[in-house]
Amino acid sequence: MAEQQSHKIRKVAVLGAGVMGAQIATHMANAKVATILFDLPAKEGEPNSVVQQALKKLVKLKPCPYVIEDRLHTIEPANYDQHLAKLKECDLVIEAIAENFELKQSLYKKIAPHLSKHTIFVTNTSGLGIGRLAETLPAEQRARFCGMHFFNPPRYMALVELIPHAQTNPDLLSQLENFLVRTIGKRVVYAKDTPNFIANRVGVFSMLATFRHAQQFNIPFEVVDQLTGPLIGRPKSATMRTADVVGLDTLVHVIQTMTDNLPDDPWSQYYQTPAWLNTLIANGTLGQKTKRGIYYKQGKDFYIYDLAKGDYRLADQKADPDVIAIAKIKDPQERFQKLKTCAHPHAQFLWHCYRDLFHYCAYHATAIADNVRDIDMAMRWGFGWRQGPFEAWQLAGWSQVLTWLQDDLQANKTMANAELPGWVSDIEQQQVYNQTGAFAPAQQTYVPRSSNPVYQRQLFPEPCLHEQFNEGETIAETPVTRLWHLGNGIAILSFKTKMNTVSNAVLDDIINATKVAEESFKGLVIWPRHSNHFSAGADLTEFASIVKAGKPDALEQAVAKFQRATAALRYCMVPTVAAVKGYVFAGGCEVAMHCDRVVAASETYIGLVEAGIGGLPAGGGCKEFALRASRMTRGHPLRLIPDFFELVAKAVVSSSAVEGIRKGYLRYADKVIMNPDEILHVAMQQALAMADANYRPPLRPRIKVVGAPGIAQLKAVLVNMLEGNLISEHDYFVSAEIAHVLCGGEVDANTIVDEAYLLQLEREGFVKLVSTDKTQERIAYILKNGKPLRN
Repeated sequence: MAEQQSHKIRKVAVLGAGVMGAQIATHMANAKVATILFDLPAKEGEPNSVVQQALKKLVKLKPCPYVIEDRLHTIEPANYDQHLAKLKECDLVIEAIAENFELKQSLYKKIAPHLSKHTIFVTNTSGLGIGRLAETLPAEQRARFCGMHFFNPPRYMALVELIPHAQTNPDLLSQLENFLVRTIGKRVVYAKDTPNFIANRVGVFSMLATFRHAQQFNIPFEVVDQLTGPLIGRPKSATMRTADVVGLDTLVHVIQTMTDNLPDDPWSQYYQTPAWLNTLIANGTLGQKTKRGIYYKQGKDFYIYDLAKGDYRLADQKADPDVIAIAKIKDPQERFQKLKTCAHPHAQFLWHCYRDLFHYCAYHATAIADNVRDIDMAMRWGFGWRQGPFEAWQLAGWSQVLTWLQDDLQANKTMANAELPGWVSDIEQQQVYNQTGAFAPAQQTYVPRSSNPVYQRQLFPEPCLHEQFNEGETIAETPVTRLWHLGNGIAILSFKTKMNTVSNAVLDDIINATKVAEESFKGLVIWPRHSNHFSAGADLTEFASIVKAGKPDALEQAVAKFQRATAALRYCMVPTVAAVKGYVFAGGCEVAMHCDRVVAASETYIGLVEAGIGGLPAGGGCKEFALRASRMTRGHPLRLIPDFFELVAKAVVSSSAVEGIRKGYLRYADKVIMNPDEILHVAMQQALAMADANYRPPLRPRIKVVGAPGIAQLKAVLVNMLEGNLISEHDYFVSAEIAHVLCGGEVDANTIVDEAYLLQLEREGFVKLVSTDKTQERIAYILKNGKPLRN
């Protein structure tokens, strides 16, 4: 399938400035797509005030829908009475108004005359029929219409479902897939035109089944969440908290779509809102948006709705430890065997939830999707499940689970008595996934991944069950890193430690990798192969053990090695590129800052956070900020040092890669990529381009520092904060030491120093801080509790 070159999507219009429409428009702006946001004209005053107010509300929305607030101001407000002619400028128009067929039909008739011949028109409906909506458009526009269902919140949720109708032009779908994947960083699944499509159809059924079995086995709601969350590979919000986050009224609306449109479904009797849920909604407790739903928080305590009491109580009940132990068994076949045979209600609850999910998905697979991969990936990307239902079933032992399911069907124990389709029993080797691909029930064959060229940039996409990729050739491998290549002249270093922390052994491997790259490769890329995060920083366990041993010399030597490793990246004779995403904290941030280029996924959260444990950046981070302040201000570093000081002293983390550039953690020459699956490809291309341009490492810089006057200025601010009880005495001590290093020590203003001088200040400052009892308390606390201590 050839990638579409014509009719590139340059400008987008979003129709409807509700919470979803405004966030879709914002995410378009995040991706630097020119966007117009439409809504009704205001009844009085500024005609576009409905849109303007909607955009203002986004500033307070959590999680934040924009990568940086400036992007909101690039969205052009418009209204249907005055600005419909602007639709001719748009290559893509996204309808995101209320889920009401008559309202959508009325709007379609109004806008249809204003769409150009090349405009793609899509609806963000979460469940209304795409074919039925298409019929309301003029015949000549139907081929350029389809469903494009975003998940909330659009910035963070990877999944977009594309839903064609009978007349949708296949080339249009390819063009949209390219745009969604590459331009705005999404993962695409094709769904069939059935109510609620794939993810909401399966996800909401799973929630309804969970509700039913919770009542059947008398499982308290907080125990339901303990059993259906991370324990079984689902999000922390599990089931009940997910309902609160989504909004109880929103959940009921999605259920109603199934009630209204699936009367003949074998499970139709369960497409009903539970009475207790109706009670909560009638009381105005709609979940997170009203600060009270199934849960609510008072002080530090969580309260939960109790079915038996019909009121709230303290959420203090616990799942059975033996059942928890069963659910943690690594071997899936053993785990399911014990769940099935364990008599405890908590175990039977889990088995029943799985069993009815498998039954439902097998029965409906052909109707809702082209293959089982699309169903599994929709649940992974739309609901945050670690495994889709078909992956879980195959891992549990297809034949064994099928036997149990058939036994329960015969005994009338399942939620519905729908007969399993024949392919479930006849499938080859009892596998829905094999080396060829994923099973497509309608075609009775296994199908590979999409051949759309847009995926050629994704060298290691999220794998399905049994899916393997070319892992390249190993150059050197240790317990903590792997150095490897894909045959294009670029060496790749991947960390293997927990959260990709930078240990003493990792530092050795970084230094070695630069030497190997200089000798045999055109460049070096550091990339997190098996993690969603680049690095959580230095290995605190190692530092804690050195501190506990009372060896300050050994501590300084460890810091000096970190500095040698970052210097090796900076002065390597071939270009070094960090391909980063997710957490890029502390030492991980320093590693990235010392590479020649950073290629960052848009969702990159980067910061020098050492102050949070009572330390300071000593792997070259303070030195790097002093250098950047000197260079970026053309020799007037005091203009930037207070800003950089605030970042380090407050352990500020950027909320996106774009904000990381604004704050100075990243440089304007660094690259931001919307799709995290593409960062390795782009990083290698960057390294090759620099190599082809006859790369030479930078010369050792001379750095102008602000010296004693700068320290005095920063300390004056700290004194006021201390006297105002805004910081503790140890916070003051830590921040004062950070100021001392960033400013270049007690020297005259505008003194010229070299890197070695600043690195020595870093080492001395770090050892000084880590030698204090207060900092050691902070390190011990964060290692034990996973969050910082303010003492």
